[in-house]
Amino acid sequence: MQVSVNSIGLQNWEGSVLLIGLLEGDHKNQLKGLEQLTEKDFLLNALIKNNFTGKSGEIISFQLLNGNSEKLVIVGLGKPEKLLIEDIRQAASIGARASIGSSGKIGVMFPWEQFDASTVGKVVIEAIRLSLFKDQRFRSNPEPIKSPSQIELIGIPQSNNNFIQETNPICSGVELARELVGAPPNDLTPKELANQALKVAKEFNLESKILNKEECQEKRMGSYLAVSKGSDLEPQFIHLTYKPKGTVQNRIAIIGKGLTFDSGGYNLKVGAAQIEKMKYDMGGSAAVIGTARAIGELQPPNVEIHFIVAACENMVNGSALHPGDIITASNGKTIEVNNTDAEGRLTLADALVYASELNPDSIVDLATLTGACVIALGDEIAGLWTENDHLANALEKAAASVGEGIWRMPMRSSYKKGLKSMLADIQNTGPRAGGSITAALFLKEFVNESIPWAHIDIAGTCWTDKDNGINPSGATGYGVRTLVEWVCHQNENI
Repeated sequence: MQVSVNSIGLQNWEGSVLLIGLLEGDHKNQLKGLEQLTEKDFLLNALIKNNFTGKSGEIISFQLLNGNSEKLVIVGLGKPEKLLIEDIRQAASIGARASIGSSGKIGVMFPWEQFDASTVGKVVIEAIRLSLFKDQRFRSNPEPIKSPSQIELIGIPQSNNNFIQETNPICSGVELARELVGAPPNDLTPKELANQALKVAKEFNLESKILNKEECQEKRMGSYLAVSKGSDLEPQFIHLTYKPKGTVQNRIAIIGKGLTFDSGGYNLKVGAAQIEKMKYDMGGSAAVIGTARAIGELQPPNVEIHFIVAACENMVNGSALHPGDIITASNGKTIEVNNTDAEGRLTLADALVYASELNPDSIVDLATLTGACVIALGDEIAGLWTENDHLANALEKAAASVGEGIWRMPMRSSYKKGLKSMLADIQNTGPRAGGSITAALFLKEFVNESIPWAHIDIAGTCWTDKDNGINPSGATGYGVRTLVEWVCHQNENI
């Protein structure tokens, strides 16, 4: 999507749709400059007639019969003193949806001065582009969707427009993540996920390595490989590397859970488990590969990034992992498998050992790991577990700045006793109570304790059944924007 800035204002502006954000209060003053679009005082009278006050989320639109635009959309932003950047994001999303049916250019006028203009501009571009995204790859007759292909920010200062160059690669990363999560499991197999990663590596000059089953066996990845035994499809261990030009000041590893389908294994998912949606159990890997795509285009300086995914399926056959099996991870720890549906942590165990051996300055993993996290935080907030305050603060700040909900959760060491096994070093699940905490404590066993590490549980946030504007129902691409923000703008906090 093309993006441009018009610092002059509405003078001689031409486009299909004009989107205006109005605050509560003096509408007459805020509508100055729009006289050329309509008859004198038409808009003000129309707002009064339709009881439009400017409350957050209110919307009114007009077809324009003359002038250089087809449609005018006005969205309320709420009270000026209570305005948050999320109100801007939501208003831009609402306005974008109202623009569907018009092609060409959408012009946007928001109160840029309420925040840093580049911050508002970035939020508006992201909200509009991601709100208009629709995945129709698997329809035999895709529904034609007429929507704007250009965005022009009107009245924004041109002093710093670097945010424009940043925003499109980030949105492309989110859209790639959405497509990966949305793809059915017969299309997005472990091999195809690896192919998608290699495609990103080739396009953006990233180093790439795909370990096959035999190579994983050589590295003694018994935990990861045990999960894949029930599938006819070979596991694929994906490792992409971004290296900056010049010096490297920080080295980080980002790991994504990559179960392209999770049947639950012999602890088969039944009833409310919604087995048909378990294609999204690779939401963490989608976020990681989407981030790799964005980072590859943005090319941030001074930071080296390793993108790691242990991809496979969790299926059932005569060779599949049994409940009660004892397996050995690549760091030598033995694991009693008391639930084959707690398989994601088994794949992550070997991925975390692999990442630790790279000796990075920090490790972050993203995983659709536990239903317990969804019960605790719902579908708009991901859970964050780490014992490193510095890393926690950096990730929380990054998530807040891009509008992705995250909440730091406790890692109470006394809960680890719930993972005690009578036979092995550890078992893969604990009691039902505190299930997301014991899952994080399990993962901790496979990280070099000298390396700052954070675990983000995105079980509730990678997919949504409701349309909240920016995220249409389906795959959300959660995590890409947070990770890119953390890497590109806060790598000094790593």
